[in-house]
Amino acid sequence: MASNEDGVFDRWEVINRKIKIDLGSYQKIPSSAISTAQMANYLAQFQTIKNSCDRIVAAVEDVSDLWPTVKELFEQHQPLKRAVLTNKTRNPVLVENLPVEFILTTDARLRSRFPHEQYLYWFREPYATIVLVTCEDLDEFKNILKPRLKLIVQNDEKEWFIVFVSKAHPSNDQATKNAKKVYAKLEVDFSSKKRERCCKLDIHGPDANFWEDLELKITECIRNTLERRVQFYEDEIRKLTEQRFMPIWNFCNFFILKESLAFIFEIAHLHEDALREYDELELCYLETGSFPTPVSLSSISVALTIHVNMPGKQREFGGFDSEDDQAALLKPGSKPLTQMVHDDSFREFDFRQYLFACQSRLLFKLNRPFEVSSRGYSFVISFAKALTFHESVLPFCLREVWVLTACLALLDATASHHHDGVVAPDIEKEFYRLQGDLYSLSRLKFMRLGYLIGYGTDIEKSPLNSACLSMLPWPKPAVWPSLPPDASSEVLEKEKTLLQATSRTKHFGIQRKPLPLEPSVLLRVANRRRASLSTGNISEIFDGRPGFTEGSGLEASPRTPSSLKVQAAPMSRTNSSPGNFESPLDRPMRLAEIFVAAEHALRLTISDHDLLKTLSSVQDFEHKYLNLTKGAAENYHRSWWKRHGVVLDGEIAAVCFKHGKYDLAANSYEKVCALYAGERWQDLLAEVLPNLAECQKILNDQAGYMSSCVRLLSLDKSLFSSKERQAFQSEVVNIAHSEMKNPVPLDVSSLITFSGNTGPPLQLSDGDPGNLSVTVWSGFPDDITLDSLSLTLVATNNTDEGGQALKSSAATVLKPGRNTITFDLPPQKPGSYVLGVVTGQIGRLRFRSHSFSKGGPGETDDFMSYEKPTRPILKVAKPRALVDLSAAVSSALLINEAQWIGVIVRPINYSLKGAILHIDTGPGLKIEDSYGIEMESYMETDCDAGATKAEVSVEDSHVSPKRDSEVLNLCEGKIVFSEWASNVSSILWVPVRALSEKLARGSSSVTPLKQDILEGMRTVALKLEFGVHHNQIFERTIAAHFTDPFDVTTRVANKCNDGTLVLQVMLHSLVKANLIVLDAWLDLQDGFVHGKSDGRPTSTFFPLVVSPGSRAAVVFSISIEKTMPSGKDLQLPESILNIKYEIHGDRAAGAHNPVDAADHSVADAERRDLVFKSAIVLQRPVLDPCLTVGFLPLPSDGLRVGKLITMQWRVERLKELKGSESVEKQHDEVLYEVNANSENWMIAGRKRGYVSLSEEQGSRVVISILCVPLVAGYVRPPQLGLPNVEEANVSSNPPGPHLVCVLPPLLSSSYCVPVK
Repeated sequence: MASNEDGVFDRWEVINRKIKIDLGSYQKIPSSAISTAQMANYLAQFQTIKNSCDRIVAAVEDVSDLWPTVKELFEQHQPLKRAVLTNKTRNPVLVENLPVEFILTTDARLRSRFPHEQYLYWFREPYATIVLVTCEDLDEFKNILKPRLKLIVQNDEKEWFIVFVSKAHPSNDQATKNAKKVYAKLEVDFSSKKRERCCKLDIHGPDANFWEDLELKITECIRNTLERRVQFYEDEIRKLTEQRFMPIWNFCNFFILKESLAFIFEIAHLHEDALREYDELELCYLETGSFPTPVSLSSISVALTIHVNMPGKQREFGGFDSEDDQAALLKPGSKPLTQMVHDDSFREFDFRQYLFACQSRLLFKLNRPFEVSSRGYSFVISFAKALTFHESVLPFCLREVWVLTACLALLDATASHHHDGVVAPDIEKEFYRLQGDLYSLSRLKFMRLGYLIGYGTDIEKSPLNSACLSMLPWPKPAVWPSLPPDASSEVLEKEKTLLQATSRTKHFGIQRKPLPLEPSVLLRVANRRRASLSTGNISEIFDGRPGFTEGSGLEASPRTPSSLKVQAAPMSRTNSSPGNFESPLDRPMRLAEIFVAAEHALRLTISDHDLLKTLSSVQDFEHKYLNLTKGAAENYHRSWWKRHGVVLDGEIAAVCFKHGKYDLAANSYEKVCALYAGERWQDLLAEVLPNLAECQKILNDQAGYMSSCVRLLSLDKSLFSSKERQAFQSEVVNIAHSEMKNPVPLDVSSLITFSGNTGPPLQLSDGDPGNLSVTVWSGFPDDITLDSLSLTLVATNNTDEGGQALKSSAATVLKPGRNTITFDLPPQKPGSYVLGVVTGQIGRLRFRSHSFSKGGPGETDDFMSYEKPTRPILKVAKPRALVDLSAAVSSALLINEAQWIGVIVRPINYSLKGAILHIDTGPGLKIEDSYGIEMESYMETDCDAGATKAEVSVEDSHVSPKRDSEVLNLCEGKIVFSEWASNVSSILWVPVRALSEKLARGSSSVTPLKQDILEGMRTVALKLEFGVHHNQIFERTIAAHFTDPFDVTTRVANKCNDGTLVLQVMLHSLVKANLIVLDAWLDLQDGFVHGKSDGRPTSTFFPLVVSPGSRAAVVFSISIEKTMPSGKDLQLPESILNIKYEIHGDRAAGAHNPVDAADHSVADAERRDLVFKSAIVLQRPVLDPCLTVGFLPLPSDGLRVGKLITMQWRVERLKELKGSESVEKQHDEVLYEVNANSENWMIAGRKRGYVSLSEEQGSRVVISILCVPLVAGYVRPPQLGLPNVEEANVSSNPPGPHLVCVLPPLLSSSYCVPVK
């Protein structure tokens, strides 16, 4: 060791020899027998030894003088990398990098200790003994070394092990063998199965395993020694605790033992156990003392169950030494223990700070700055209460100064030890929250000190500062500081400053009473605590000035009356002392004198020159105040309590505004206003928002300034006067109509709200426009003109799509309170709609409001709410049928005659008022313009095939009270509905005429003609325009069937002997009306002549009535003309049947009397008769055919469905074509065509073609066609025709249509199951 170290321990030896007491006698000495000086000596020696021991000591017994050789090697392998020790609860704890100090047993630091000192300060004794030996001769070991080692290790209290150092060189085999033999013998003699106490160090060989073995053995010795010593101290502490009720009990003795145990854990790097010991020591100190006030123990995590109520005198508090104003929370050695001791205990002021400093040191070693901050804040609050209780005997404002320095010391220490990202995010945020609390507390105390020395006019009277300072009590010294005799110039300067101080006028001329920064009037409190003032009244306190009141000047407070009418009670002198005064009743101090006196007293209290400098001038005070505020705000922003940081940003903004930094002030004020607005703290917002507006106006931020003015208008009306609110509106209007470059968008949701009118929502059909009324509440104090106003509707079924904006047609003037605005509503998509946003423009201001009003009571005009309604304001029905147009008659009408077509119009829950119907007829149909269109009400009947009852309007069952029929005129193809038909079903009768130039043709009964329905079809296109703005359009095309009255069929009923033919003409009614045949005649074609009659029927039963759908017959007598005229002389190729008839029918059922025939205005003589004409083909019999076609017999096995068969016809020429002109010459080719019903037959061959047939008479040809029957039963077979040969020249066999039998198909064996 160095000589300096020996010198230090020589001084220890002198100190140690002064104490001749063992632990037993130390406990038996009564406290009354130990003086304060003796206890101070014990504590001084204890603290000196503790401060000099900072690591565990391992003693080195150098038997063979090896230490100088191996010392450097031992120290190079320090500290111990991984040591497993045992804590107080006997649980293993891994300690990394445990430092160990090696000291020779011959060192003065170990030789000079007496046995009783070893027990008293046992924590400094060695924890392990290392015996260094070497030997190369076995005899020497047995005779000399072994006995000596026995003497060294015979002390059972020591933890020892032997290190055998081998000096043999690897090249010397003999020396190496001897060393191994000696070491083997050493292990046999000193090691056992339970414990290995030997290890070997080969100086010239590898030593990796040795150092690991050495570390394990040292760790084992330290662990065993530590357990034994901890047990010893615990037993002694337990014994001392049991004597706590005895008069001899001494807390200092308990403290020495308890801190010794804590120090043992600390040097062993068991910091958790050491911290627990200090916590228990603090708890014991607080419980065994006599404290008149409760003490918070929230900083102590582990409690020691010691309930001691020591009667006796009160413990001395302390706090009178120099530099006691500076907190020593983190400096345990700032004051020696000898200055803290008082009788048998310690002064609370010093000792509690000492204990917290020890706890903080351990927490920092554990890398837990968060806990230091948490415990520190609780300790500062708790200790400040104790300072408050003893404030009357402490120096002036010691509490404020101590709390300020304590917070600053904690902030510096914890900030330097904290590193981001090391702990969990939650703990990190909580740490910054505590840092913010410490900054806030120090800021508060600093403001109080500044106010006491006259800087109150420079402190912003914000809600935060007022709330904090008005709840912070004034200092309560026994005597308020007196004014120094040479301070008159300072008083004059202070009074001048107070007179010149004027409060800043708020923007817009807002008048507000200044917020208080004091809990009560400082002038009264200071004068009451003056030692020389024993009696007096209020007027004396205020210097006899009649005009001075409590509510005036710097001390203005809203809680004090403006005038004083009550005599003040005599002031008490309980806390006063005589002091030096000139007369029994001194003059009360003025406010400036109080400030100067407090400043001089603080100079005596404060020992920190930096703190004094911050209070020396207003500039230094503001600089320190700003730094503390910024620190609090920054830490709150990084914690959970971001709102606290935003509020403090407002205090920073006030300082920036004061010094002309308007851009920084505006940024901070915006954050504060956003917070206050979000929390709806309107009273606070009313204090800050005018400041923001003033900054924005100075910075020429027109958009921001306008926004602030609107937000001021949005606040509660009671916060500002009507004149102030009118000023806000005036600023908004002036800026909006100024020459701004770009329009300013602004949200006025809190100023302008809107809602739909009460009652059910507006119901519209798909495609209908309308008018929507909306109630708008205006928060402006006066009328305001809006250049434009728009409303957006949002569909409830699809909120993603932007709603359609409705715009007002002209400028809108909003009055204060309730306004009703009507918007033109264009057609909307189907669905429910709620109000979206209201937008508009005032000059260059584009405002937007998305706040909804509930719709207040009818009697209130200023009701405003911000709750979004769920009730829709508009409902647009899904697309549905609003009207139905259908034909009134489905049966056939008369063709070529004027007939009424009925069109039924059915409104379906929709009004057809003012509807326009466009009528457009298709080809072959025209409207009779000479006749009007009749419109009449229509009543549904059970037989109607139209709409169902649910589709018909409910008004259909009511009869119009005015009229139910009317004649309308068709103008340009359209008609306008009457008002009476707007809500009832009606029918329109339109006169039309279906035109057809084709003559009706009759058919033979053998081969009847098929009626073509499409020939009589006509269409009418209808287009109905209805709705309020004729926006609804319904189009439909209806079909009408027109036909002839009769279907004519002829047959030869009989042939008389004289060649006369009886021709029967059958008339089939085709209309739903009674047809009355008045007359009939027949115009015969060439080749036929009339019989006995003149063309009239043989029967004269006229008039003949033909009912709807029935048949009637008329018989004519005709004969064949003997001489047939040539083709050039033919006049009538067809016979014409003429029928004169009348019709009796209803237009609502079908065919009826033509419109012109039913016109009663025409005379009977002028009425035309109805004549029906039909062409009849009469064929002369085939008497001399040229060709014959015969159907050949079918196979004998018959026809079956699905079976392929061959149909055959034989064509034979009966005579030559030469000289015959009735047959077209085809030379030797004949055209044939096979006609078959596709439903019955499938043709597999060619249906049409040419076959060769010689022109000679008797030539024949067979035509074969493959076909397949498709249906079973009696069906007509395919027929062969010769299209190019007239029917009169062809003879067929059989002559008429015949039937063949087709059998069902045979069963397939694939689908049959045999029956067993």
